[in-house]
Amino acid sequence: MAESAVPYRVLARKYRPQTFAELIGQDAMVTTLGNAIRRDRLAHAFLLTGVRGVGKTSTARLIAKALNCIGPDGQGGPTIDPCGVCDPCRAIAEGRHIDVTEMDAASHTGIDDIREIIEAVRYASVSARYKIYIIDEVHMLSKAAFNGLLKTLEEPPAHVKFLFATTEVNKIPVTVLSRCQRFDLRRIPADLLTRHFAHVVEQEGVEAEPEALALIARAAEGSARDGLSILDQAIAHGQDRVDAAQVRDMLGLSDRGAVRALFAKLLAGDAPAVLAAVGRQHELGVDPTALFRGLLETCHGVTRAKVGDHVDPALSAEEREAFADWASRLGYPVLHRMWQLLLKGHEEVQSAILPMEAAEMALLRIVHASTLPDPGELIRRLTGMEAAGVAPAATSASAPAAAAVSSAYEPSVAPPAPAPVAAAPVPPPTPVVPPKPVLPADFRALHDLLEDRGEPLLAQELHDFAGLVRYAPPELVVRPTRPIDLRKLAGALRRLTDTVWTVSAEEGDAAPTMLEQERAMQAAERAVVWDSPVVRAAREAFPDTELLGYTLDQRSAHA
Repeated sequence: MAESAVPYRVLARKYRPQTFAELIGQDAMVTTLGNAIRRDRLAHAFLLTGVRGVGKTSTARLIAKALNCIGPDGQGGPTIDPCGVCDPCRAIAEGRHIDVTEMDAASHTGIDDIREIIEAVRYASVSARYKIYIIDEVHMLSKAAFNGLLKTLEEPPAHVKFLFATTEVNKIPVTVLSRCQRFDLRRIPADLLTRHFAHVVEQEGVEAEPEALALIARAAEGSARDGLSILDQAIAHGQDRVDAAQVRDMLGLSDRGAVRALFAKLLAGDAPAVLAAVGRQHELGVDPTALFRGLLETCHGVTRAKVGDHVDPALSAEEREAFADWASRLGYPVLHRMWQLLLKGHEEVQSAILPMEAAEMALLRIVHASTLPDPGELIRRLTGMEAAGVAPAATSASAPAAAAVSSAYEPSVAPPAPAPVAAAPVPPPTPVVPPKPVLPADFRALHDLLEDRGEPLLAQELHDFAGLVRYAPPELVVRPTRPIDLRKLAGALRRLTDTVWTVSAEEGDAAPTMLEQERAMQAAERAVVWDSPVVRAAREAFPDTELLGYTLDQRSAHA
């Protein structure tokens, strides 16, 4: 009977690091752990946090091996370079060591699961140096489970070590964080991922283009596991060969050369060519969102090249040359305006019912903007026309504006010189000074403005919970009696008054809140009525009299 074939293991599992030397992109953490092991300064609990696929669980298993390794001769101690051949190392790598317990907190969230750990830590390890508990996705534990773990986590037995891994460290209680030694695993840089993938395809005997591996590294967004999963898919897609065109087709990415060509057409303001290029990408199956993402990456790359930033090793030679050329010819205002327009278009395409139509409209808006001068150029033109005694005509403004911006994008083409215009001298236009925004006169007026202009919740918070420390528009300093979203308040005031406000909180002396003032006024009025002669006489005649209502003006009360 023939032996069954060995089941295929995906690359993300097959190339999981087995030593710290194979763990890429986390040199700082490895150095710290190595020093701690050599100096015998090991913490009793470690917290490993970071985005998915950067090696949190793998690092936890490596730490377990490092602490329990006994060396090939059986006489070794804890080491940052576990041998991988001794019984503890092999058992931990295969997930069968009796003293290394790995628990998934996503499926074991309750106090009963933690109670089992608490009861087990009292007993010494069976064969290993340390009894180790690896809890993955620890942020999924319930509040009761966290509370039950606190005492044991603070003072565990000497033979116990806890290793926690999580992608959402903000969900872990501070009481747990303060009892752990925390390591933040970083996203793996794209160049390291590219080299790692090149090593993997070499081991797998697969041919791969460097550009294809760079595309996969970019798509992985710093995650080795995500990148290996994409690489696994790309190998299957390309039948044991990975090239850039196949990766773009598989991921729905736009060809970077086509994106650069589209970017150039946008700068030139050529609307028909832009629409034709977008149509071709749509026919190839490129998602409009991916197209805008490529344009955003291009704009970002040109801006970084203009700043003089280091060269991204994942870029091809053609991209570097194109970015350097654009960076030498484009100004920062043009690039920043392009970025904002592309970003807004990307958001619109993501939420649009008709993504393709939304993409075309957004790109046409950018084409239209390319024919408009920036504010500085517009001021210079108006100043020059006024100095020449020529009134700027609204009907002929678009042509010189388009020529000016086109020359900014393509300086090798000289803008056409404007024809001399003979006109009678006209007086210079009177500058229009925008009216100064009127700010609320006092704190009460500020409250009324919020209440009347569609912010009743913020107005209620100011009324009930804000004691005034200082009001000097556009500055507001309060002492909250309960938490108030000051950032949201500042944004609302900026929108309502067209003025940037500084809103802050301070401790110390402050006026009573408006609610407290109103209550004090009501109490004073009630006291006036309560001590009036009529009410006093009623109280003397009827000792159990209660004041249920009154009208202060008439000094009358109903007992």
